Amino acid sequence: MDVRRLQCWLMMAAAIGTCPGAVRAAAASQALPVEAMLEARPAAEPVVNAAFIPGPDAEAAPAFAGVVRLSQVTMLTRPALEHGVIGGRDARLFPGVELEFFTSDGILVPVRRGEMVREIGAPTVPSYWRVIAQFGRVWHEKADGDWSRAALPLMLVNDTENHAHQGLATFLYKEGAVSALRFQFVQQTAPYLVRPHFVGWGTAPAALGAADTAQLDSRRAGAAAELAERLPARPWSELVAELPPGTLDGFGGPLYSKWIVEAALVRNRVLYFQDSPTPYGPYPYPLEMRFGVRSVMKSVGAPLALLHLAEVYGPYVLNLKVGDYVAGLDPKYQQVRFIDAANMASGFGGTGTVKTHPNDMFDGYLGADYDGWYTAPSHAEKLRHITTHLHPYPWAPGTVVRYRDQDFYLLGAAVDGFLKSVRGPGADVWEMLMTEVFAPIGIRHAPAVHTREAGGRDGLVWFNAGYYPSLDDLAKIALLYQEHGAHGGVQILHRQLTDELLAARGALYKTGDASGGAEEGGGRYRMGFHFTPYVGSASRQQFDLPTISGSGENEVILYPNGLISIRTAKAAGLPEGEKVSSDDGPLTIRAVDRLAPF
Repeated sequence: MDVRRLQCWLMMAAAIGTCPGAVRAAAASQALPVEAMLEARPAAEPVVNAAFIPGPDAEAAPAFAGVVRLSQVTMLTRPALEHGVIGGRDARLFPGVELEFFTSDGILVPVRRGEMVREIGAPTVPSYWRVIAQFGRVWHEKADGDWSRAALPLMLVNDTENHAHQGLATFLYKEGAVSALRFQFVQQTAPYLVRPHFVGWGTAPAALGAADTAQLDSRRAGAAAELAERLPARPWSELVAELPPGTLDGFGGPLYSKWIVEAALVRNRVLYFQDSPTPYGPYPYPLEMRFGVRSVMKSVGAPLALLHLAEVYGPYVLNLKVGDYVAGLDPKYQQVRFIDAANMASGFGGTGTVKTHPNDMFDGYLGADYDGWYTAPSHAEKLRHITTHLHPYPWAPGTVVRYRDQDFYLLGAAVDGFLKSVRGPGADVWEMLMTEVFAPIGIRHAPAVHTREAGGRDGLVWFNAGYYPSLDDLAKIALLYQEHGAHGGVQILHRQLTDELLAARGALYKTGDASGGAEEGGGRYRMGFHFTPYVGSASRQQFDLPTISGSGENEVILYPNGLISIRTAKAAGLPEGEKVSSDDGPLTIRAVDRLAPF
């Protein structure tokens, strides 16, 4: 390998976050020898994560290009799943999928990376899952003879509840042949329907098909460009080493560490990431992990769409009425502005009480057969459920915050309807975001949950939940907000409205009723953002920190010192009485304040 190619290889390896020292302890051929890889039966246990990454004695492997067709198989899980079959689909089944790969300088590149790949064929019982494949590695070990190894991060995801299992997969290859695929899912974000938290593993029979070799050069160039667009990333240990002892103590807290999947800090546009522990060693591809972040989507889909459309068409977009763009809703939606729905203040969804002094923003949140709405597959079925089970509150829109996923879902439908009214029936709000917001800031893939329509077609994206981002994605989105909605000299989001949002201007108190006097305290809410009050150590001034939050204790916080903290976690769907956090207060915020006092 010449110097230029070596530099390229090192750059690409760093970009996918492989080779943490704690993972490189042993050769893969020791944990998964060739004989075991060629067996069709699953192992009795998952193996160490080191088996999915080149060891210290690994050699360069020959190039690979091919289509790997995987058969549906039953996974082994520990513990057993409480609810295996959901809506006729079995969560105990690894899906039969087709994945095309090629290699570039030792990197295994899935053609459909960052995409929710669905099961193919018509199995007797369909799997509940789809998979997301990410950048992996290929290598050779002397003990493997004429076989070489391919390994990749593989996420087990679903199109309903937006939780992800972070996994690893590996297969052997040589000219014209591949082994079965060994997989294990060793970490996860918070479950909802599929409980409890579990580890899953198995072996899927594989068949090799021909790759589209005519596109290899362009695909390799595209993969290299994609990796080059990522933020510089460094291990957490490098950041800690350059700071006074104890500066970042408590980062990730007060959530107990056992519930943290990954934590990171963005400082000077560098992403510093922690190890992600699992029962089988640190996860070896931390920058490739994709997470089910639930209501983090509320701070992504709606505000980015509204702020971008305000930049393109004007701020009037925020004052359009939901009822004008979604047919069949209660007449009150003719009064509900886009901004009211984004503020969780539609005045609709009347479950729970009507007490507003003080107000409880989560009063009645999961009432009115919430799960029936949540699992309704199509847009039409979700609308029917809303019109049947929800009704108006006595207060006007824009005055009281009541947390309702249905509001954000309807807002997504309304924004999509507006976009179609100005761009034509083929317009799609998520495609617009991918093309006009994500791509310019270096996000090439944005897997998300959509409604399931006739013929297996993906329909409307869920604005209430459903995004599967990486750390790099979350960092770039937070930076776009923090940098006034501009990137590379181009104003993507409306600058004034973006600044007003981050300043909490117009945010509603969660405990109050704006029509009859606000109850101060407990934070505020606006456009999918929670605003966390905190008094800075240097200024002694109270700041309302823009906070992106999702079930399971997923959290992204933007700070006045320019830093960004990120935490993905799994603290939901837990046994009754399980405590998830200490009583030590905002430990992460304090750590960031110590690092750069504000």
